[in-house]
Amino acid sequence: MSVHTPADYLELAHAESDSVVLHRLARCPYPFVWQALAANPSTAPGTLLELSTARDSAWNDNRLLRLLAEHPSADHTVLRAVRDAVAAKLAEGERPYAAVLALAGRTEVAAAEVRQLGTLRGASARLRSQLDRHLGLRT
Repeated sequence: MSVHTPADYLELAHAESDSVVLHRLARCPYPFVWQALAANPSTAPGTLLELSTARDSAWNDNRLLRLLAEHPSADHTVLRAVRDAVAAKLAEGERPYAAVLALAGRTEVAAAEVRQLGTLRGASARLRSQLDRHLGLRT
């Protein structure tokens, strides 16, 4: 497939299963492609880790972090990187709440590490309540 337009990049990010091609796509400048890669179950942990540092805008970054936290191939290293990125955003006063709650559902990250996110500046009382509930559902 020839890649000429942003739509071509997006289509490839959704449909491709070759991890080398997916990793190459992570370097493109389009946040919607990063999100498609984070939603593609074929994306390898190394690529997910690289995406954890990608930045565009608060909305796009928060969505990307949530998708990374939910990815079935996200290993402990990826989830820690997502946790660190979420912590930085909360400390700045941003609200990556969906990513926090997705991390709460991942047993690869210690509950105490996720619970600590609720103490940061951007965390609301509602987030802390939902975080406690999500962490309580862990088995």
